[in-house]
Amino acid sequence: MKTSLIAVAMALTTVGSLHAEIADSASIKAFEARAEKLAPMWPSKFFARQLSDDQRRSMEVLYAYMPLPDITDNSPEFFLENVDMALRARREMPWGAMVPDREFRHFVLPVRINNEELDGYRRVFYDELKPRVEHLSMADAILEINHWCHEKATYQPSDGRTHSPLATVNSAIGRCGEESTFTVAALRTMGIPARQVYTPRWAHTDDNHAWVEAWADGKWYFLGACEPEAILNLGWFNAPAARGMMMHTRVLGKYYGPEEVIERGDTYTDINVTSNYAPTATAHVRVVDTDGTPVEGARVNFSLYNYAEFYPICLRTTDAEGRATLNTGLGDMIVWANYKGRYGFAKYSTGKDGEVTVTLLPKDHAPLRESIDIIPPVARAATAVPTPEAAALNQCRFVREDSIRNAYTSTFFTPEQSGALARTLGLDSAEVAAVMTDARGNHATLREFLMTTPKGERPRAMRLLQSMLPKDRSDVSLAILRDHMGAPEVANRDLEPYVLSPRVLRETLTPYRHFFKKNIPASLQRQARKNPQIWADWVGANVTAKEYWQPGNLRMSPISVWKHRKTDATSRDIFFVAGARSMGIPAQIDPVTGKTQWADADGTWHDAVFAKKSKAKTEVPTAQQGTFSLVYDTNGSIPDPKYYTHFTISSLDDGEPYLLGYPEDGTWSNLFKEPTAIDAGRYLIVSGQRLANGGVLATARTFEVFPGKHTTDTLTLRHDSNAVEVIGQFNAENRYLPLVPATASTSGNAPFTPAEAEKSIISTTGRGYYILGLINPNHEPSNHALRDIAAVSAQLEKEGNRIMLMFADESAASRYNLPATVKLPATTEFGIDPSGAIASEMRSNLRLASDERPVFIIADTFNRVVFLSQGYTIGLGQTLLDTLNRIK
Repeated sequence: MKTSLIAVAMALTTVGSLHAEIADSASIKAFEARAEKLAPMWPSKFFARQLSDDQRRSMEVLYAYMPLPDITDNSPEFFLENVDMALRARREMPWGAMVPDREFRHFVLPVRINNEELDGYRRVFYDELKPRVEHLSMADAILEINHWCHEKATYQPSDGRTHSPLATVNSAIGRCGEESTFTVAALRTMGIPARQVYTPRWAHTDDNHAWVEAWADGKWYFLGACEPEAILNLGWFNAPAARGMMMHTRVLGKYYGPEEVIERGDTYTDINVTSNYAPTATAHVRVVDTDGTPVEGARVNFSLYNYAEFYPICLRTTDAEGRATLNTGLGDMIVWANYKGRYGFAKYSTGKDGEVTVTLLPKDHAPLRESIDIIPPVARAATAVPTPEAAALNQCRFVREDSIRNAYTSTFFTPEQSGALARTLGLDSAEVAAVMTDARGNHATLREFLMTTPKGERPRAMRLLQSMLPKDRSDVSLAILRDHMGAPEVANRDLEPYVLSPRVLRETLTPYRHFFKKNIPASLQRQARKNPQIWADWVGANVTAKEYWQPGNLRMSPISVWKHRKTDATSRDIFFVAGARSMGIPAQIDPVTGKTQWADADGTWHDAVFAKKSKAKTEVPTAQQGTFSLVYDTNGSIPDPKYYTHFTISSLDDGEPYLLGYPEDGTWSNLFKEPTAIDAGRYLIVSGQRLANGGVLATARTFEVFPGKHTTDTLTLRHDSNAVEVIGQFNAENRYLPLVPATASTSGNAPFTPAEAEKSIISTTGRGYYILGLINPNHEPSNHALRDIAAVSAQLEKEGNRIMLMFADESAASRYNLPATVKLPATTEFGIDPSGAIASEMRSNLRLASDERPVFIIADTFNRVVFLSQGYTIGLGQTLLDTLNRIK
């Protein structure tokens, strides 16, 4: 076997191709090494077939570096089809010959972009795109392809699993990671080098983002995916990116380009592109022991305060002198170092500090109490500006593309159709409407599944659909649904989702039930049902889990794990859960702790232990626990701090923080006001108050929980009376009905004419801060507020922030008659809150005591509220102006 594999590898190095460097020396070596290392998984018979030189070289590059799940879960014929389409674009597109081998190898040829399910997007996209771009310059083709992408999809937030490119088209929506994956796929289809750029977290606000870089005529440009602009290097994120601390991209294989390499693995190269967007400097860190001795091999996480945790944006390892460096944006970071279970941390101000020393604490150190003021990079203006004519033309195209996409989405299932289907099926209409709405372009699949399920099984079929995430319903296949209907029945209905659901983490869903029922020995299944730890013992003894098998966030399918028995730890855990559920054993990966668990008949969860050699346990192992609670002074401006917004808790496992994943609606009062069961061990609690300028008043505290004992600590939120603080959240995607000042010919005596369609607040305000007011017509407090605003009209116009004034309904708007002499700023827009959703969200999120109007807020399009006023007040206009000046 060894000789034949080397012979196959050597055969791939033959010359004679027009593009002789599709496979360079590094990829040839990597291919040969992998052919030996992964022999049982290797498709050696495929490589023995007759292929052209370019096909062979291209397949060599892909198989030299592709992630292990791509090898095990996809056929070589699938990759050959993608190779053929990439080579076709190189031959047929006018810029094909101009793309260097290096850029073709790393940014056109690869099929995978993120953690998406792979599909045959190239063949589908090629026929649509080629006629639109083959006559254009390379740069103009990039712009045109992005317009095409906008016809197909628009932004909508969702979970972290990434739709495949074709699934994004089918659903017509995507979060930024999906839109950028889709746009990169479209660009690569046309032979244009493209890569997904990602900022793990912003420094100035609690969020992240992904966009696209595309190569044209020797230079990389950036663009907002599915957000076409008139020119390249322009997007709404220009200003945030200019404040970025880290922007990077992962490249398939051993890439040797001009960019700084962050990390080079066996199959990938992570490169730093921060300097493309923001000024940078090098951070210098030295890690020492308590006696000052340098520590070699320490893990150094350069981290940002974001979503109330110290989130790592880059990992480095110290050299023999204990040093680590990183080129990053000009702002504050937390540097967290750990080595053999010990840790230490410090703040680092890039561009200001020289070398910062981090001392590793003793393992028995006293609890830490640190106050940290964090300052993000300063705001900078965007430099790329299109001509007014180009911007106007782009906007016209934007509207047309919206209409094209809306024509497609109008074919999705309506509430009326869902009601009719529910009556036919004998199911609850609201439940059917919910799943059919989530299905979007996949509605025909769900309809066929429900219609073809026997009548008596339909309620269970609905529970299967409800056990999945909303995104799952938009791309799940009929084969997967039918396979998982074969899940065993569960007597305890509370545990049913942990047997019935195909979803474990964020893996690609696959049909594995019938396979496991057939292939797991019957004797093992019987024993495992009696004691599920026996299944965990079998997994530990038979599945090798090593992280180098799979870097990143991809997962091998459960069936491939069964077949190959080599995978990463997370894929092993998913495999355990999939196998357990196929045998009727409730199992999960706990969303808070990340531990793999199974439940007994009483619903008690037990940790699965994957020992390589052990005998079946009669007593099931579980982690020792204590209880924990937090004391918080509710007299401040934030009566009930939110998890991820104001604080988080991480376990300190082996000296490194691991975030506890409590629900997104968790708060101090519903999580930790009363004693909560928690594993024994040491923890880090991070809390902070985000200021309007993006800075944070943070606090870091450690505490320890002991088995069988209760631990109490204090939740601290620091305040600065001289700074503008973020006091709440308001969703800028909320929709309203615009009002247009009426003319005599349109509306008689009514002051406004309602628009025909609703729109989002953000589409009116643009990016940045805006003022939103809820007002009543002919209402004294509202009139006072409007007059106060009019009194500083010129200054507010100069500031340029949009002012949006909302009435409760059309009747209220029709009664508005503020004297014409009261001149509101020209930046003022009027609208109606037709469903009351805006007022309801304000009252809930900002803890308003009543529905009293007027209510005024200053918020930004990252959903941060920095100012609130309710009811009668004098001098509102000046207060608004002062606040806007303070947050510049």
